[in-house]
Amino acid sequence: MTTVIKNVCPLDCPDTCSMIVTVRNGRAEDLRGDRDHPFTRGFLCQKMATYLDRVYSPERLTHPMRRIGPKGSGQFERITWDEAIATIADRFRAIASSSDGPQAILPYSYYGTMGKLQASSLDRRFFHRLGASMLDRTICASAGSLGYEYTVGRNRFGADPMGAAECNLILNWGSNTVNTNSHLWSLMVEARNKHDATIITIDPYRSPTASRSDEHIAIRPGTDAALALGLMHVIWRESLHDQDYLERGTTGAAALRDRVLADYAPSRVSEVTSIAPETIESLARRYATVQPSLIRLNYGLQRHFGGGMAVRTIACLPAIVGAWRHYGGGALLTTSGTYDFAMGPLTRPDLAPPGTRTINMNELGEALAGELPGPPVNALYVYNCNPAAVTPNQKKVLDGLMRDDLFTVVHEQFPTDTVDFADIVLPATTQLEHVDIHGSYGHQFVMFNPRSIEPLGESRSNNDVFRALSRAMEFEPELFPDDEALIRTALDGGPTMRGITLERLKDEGSIRLNLPDRFAPFAEGKFPTDSGKCELYSERMKAAGLDPLPTYVPPREDPQTRPDLAAEYPLQLLSPPRPQFLNSTFANSKKHRDAAGDPTIELSIEDASSRGLTDGQWAEVYNARGRFRARVSLSGAVKPGVAVSLGVYWNKFSPGGTNVNGTTSSALTDMGGGATFFDNLVEVKGLDSP
Repeated sequence: MTTVIKNVCPLDCPDTCSMIVTVRNGRAEDLRGDRDHPFTRGFLCQKMATYLDRVYSPERLTHPMRRIGPKGSGQFERITWDEAIATIADRFRAIASSSDGPQAILPYSYYGTMGKLQASSLDRRFFHRLGASMLDRTICASAGSLGYEYTVGRNRFGADPMGAAECNLILNWGSNTVNTNSHLWSLMVEARNKHDATIITIDPYRSPTASRSDEHIAIRPGTDAALALGLMHVIWRESLHDQDYLERGTTGAAALRDRVLADYAPSRVSEVTSIAPETIESLARRYATVQPSLIRLNYGLQRHFGGGMAVRTIACLPAIVGAWRHYGGGALLTTSGTYDFAMGPLTRPDLAPPGTRTINMNELGEALAGELPGPPVNALYVYNCNPAAVTPNQKKVLDGLMRDDLFTVVHEQFPTDTVDFADIVLPATTQLEHVDIHGSYGHQFVMFNPRSIEPLGESRSNNDVFRALSRAMEFEPELFPDDEALIRTALDGGPTMRGITLERLKDEGSIRLNLPDRFAPFAEGKFPTDSGKCELYSERMKAAGLDPLPTYVPPREDPQTRPDLAAEYPLQLLSPPRPQFLNSTFANSKKHRDAAGDPTIELSIEDASSRGLTDGQWAEVYNARGRFRARVSLSGAVKPGVAVSLGVYWNKFSPGGTNVNGTTSSALTDMGGGATFFDNLVEVKGLDSP
């Protein structure tokens, strides 16, 4: 028997592709992009094109296990699901009834799957009902999201991605769109082919996107806000602004104008950003006069101390030149705010006891070390995440995971670095083996993912496990309904969900949100802010103790502001994703690792020569927090003073047993509690061997 089924890519990627899966006699034998989906348009990235290799990998975890060796050794014995559930429930009950209470239990997850059910439904209900500590899931996007929200409003609307094909000027600002948003890149190329659009990439690293753009502006890491303010200076100085839009659609224009004219002349901005003054002048004139223009913001540029303010500052630019007037014009950070899923009824935060503490996920090392307020963390439940590899301040995290008194449960598809530290291991389903629904942060379609094949071995979905745990804990059964009931709850949301039902999703697979066909959210100068306008001056930021006007906030580890630290660790290290992986997903696959090659550290020829390093040589990258090993790459992709190491490799497959997060800091951003992965000064020295 052969069936053809539409599934949805679960990865933490804005494209959220529609996939066509062919199943013969219960086995998925073919998977490809959906030609009929308006955004997917028939192609998948290199990772998902071989997803069936992952589904049917002989390395899959297929039965529950219990640790029998030392923590970190990865030694386990097989047990039954009944034994696993009973063990977890007994430990959770014992901890909850102890003097430390249920807040000594910490769930730890992120977006190993982006599905609304398997990422954020019964898991939240279970831990809220238990009274466990809550997790602030801020490792990726929170700083930029809040900075953008302060400017354009709480729904964080942005330009319609489909409108990119009609733009005449496109700025990829901190976005390697070719690799991280490939379907949007195809629309950008369409704009270039049809309208002779100019594509410019602003990035410290000569990424594949920068290489394929018409122009690459190599900005110094962490200085994006300064460049945006320099552009504003030129625009106002030369009266290139849209006065009508400023008057109708913004607050604080006069105050911002005064600031940038006084403090952000191109000559000063050049000293901060390492961009020539004439480049700043030229870019400002083009941006102000060529419309429609789109700024594709991405999250890399907000992974330093001033990251929230950087995104907030760049997000002011479209209002100053009136780019929001046009379909496709303005700025695009995420489309997630356009989805009115009923997340409150789905996750039930009301079940959590008043006063329950929240732990920032970037501070997992500190939490496990007992350095945060509240009770110690005595139990950790990990799912949809591999914190041993992806969390900053890695040594502190690994030291915490080694605690003999820490009870750790890991629900996973593969034996990750984190699994090695588990007391109980639970086998997880893949996307083809469970039901889910998806939004997106790169397009505007709600998508249904049916179960296409039966779970392999004894693997279970997140929701199935939390239903079993809730029964063992004797929680109210009505809080843990079946997946179809949860989907109906999620769809019973706000205006953009109107008309989208489970029945329609089962029939159609993908349905566009209830939005105008040519969605231009701020064409009339009306924004979902307190003032109803784009807030160039933000009273909310002032109340939060932040500068209400855009400004430049340097990284915490910046050579210009920390010459003492830079004297010892002079290189600004960035660690963007390697295209063969997605965060740490796929890094276990030999096929993907072979395609990725050894870990590398990209340096300028000048920086390599001054250290006696040669292309291909093994080197150690280090600072006071830790170290990792990588091969020197002299590709010409970075300027002096900048280093790039693409990741994230698993520690167990890395030379020396650590990856780039051996050097990153758990310090937080200026707003939103975000990660500062790219706020990282290091030094490099040569090695004779890995």
